[in-house]
Amino acid sequence: MKSIVYSDTGDSSVLSLAERSIAEPGPGEVRVRVTVSGVNPTDWKARAGAGIAFDEVVPNQDGAGIIDAVGEGVSGLGVGDRVWIFLAAHERPTGTAQEYTVLPADRAVPLPEGIGFDVAASLGVPAMTAHRALTVHEFGPVRLAPGSLDGRSVLVQGGAGAVGHAAIQLAVWAGATVIATVSSDAKAELARAAGAHHIVRYPDPAEADRIREIAPDGVDHIVEVSPAQNAALDVEVIANHGSIAYYANNNGEEFTAPIVASFAKNVRWQGVLVYTEGEAAHQAAVKDITEALRDGALPVGEEAGLPLTWFSLEETAAAHDAVESGVTGKVLIRVADEAA
Repeated sequence: MKSIVYSDTGDSSVLSLAERSIAEPGPGEVRVRVTVSGVNPTDWKARAGAGIAFDEVVPNQDGAGIIDAVGEGVSGLGVGDRVWIFLAAHERPTGTAQEYTVLPADRAVPLPEGIGFDVAASLGVPAMTAHRALTVHEFGPVRLAPGSLDGRSVLVQGGAGAVGHAAIQLAVWAGATVIATVSSDAKAELARAAGAHHIVRYPDPAEADRIREIAPDGVDHIVEVSPAQNAALDVEVIANHGSIAYYANNNGEEFTAPIVASFAKNVRWQGVLVYTEGEAAHQAAVKDITEALRDGALPVGEEAGLPLTWFSLEETAAAHDAVESGVTGKVLIRVADEAA
């Protein structure tokens, strides 16, 4: 089979196309014929990092495809099932940038009928991060469903990114009023297409005033991509007992926040990293995301607020470069035709 591999960390030139044998699934594992591989910032960052724990790594955590073999002890999944994949390469060397990948059965999730592989491969890290960010409030909910965020307001900082897009969609599905911040008119259109009820442009010295006009009592949940830039603003607009869930380090590696204003509002600062959040959070996200898929709440494509940029498997290095350069939307790799 065709695989994209690397044996040393570095820029995208360390990636190469290779022929590898197709592995058999072990106990508790499934093998998936990959149709689409999704690329996230953590994929290129892992490739460019300080080192790797394996002799050879196939990159990319997320993807979608069809199960073609099932290991001993696996229940609830079978050959022919269409699935979305998350954390395929977490603590393993076998990601989705290859024609077949073997992974633990609980990281392959059955797709509801009618959901395309483009949607499926866009889930994983972004959607699970968004789910976690929306479920860390002191007073819940810990699960998302229609009505679970009724009466709540959600501020999504960076509403045109992949996580921001998923956060808007999940929050709207759960009943929240959603405010999204964006840096351009084009991104405003994307956030609006994703379902955001209100758009606030930045930079704007009156940004906090504009948010408080929409949510006079403060916002209940903040999904934060850039705490180094936005911490003070977040504290200014957060409601009493609100949660600020931050998942990235855009615009800086460190942040400071107003201390008195934070504790006076009983603010909960919550870091979010899918890789270390634990199995309970993973399974809650898997169940709720699947229900949102059934309800048609997570479409992708420019008309749904998440432009897709496609590459072939042979162009995986270019796909990584596109994500690293900050391309708007989701980068996907077409590994195989669904009917192949």
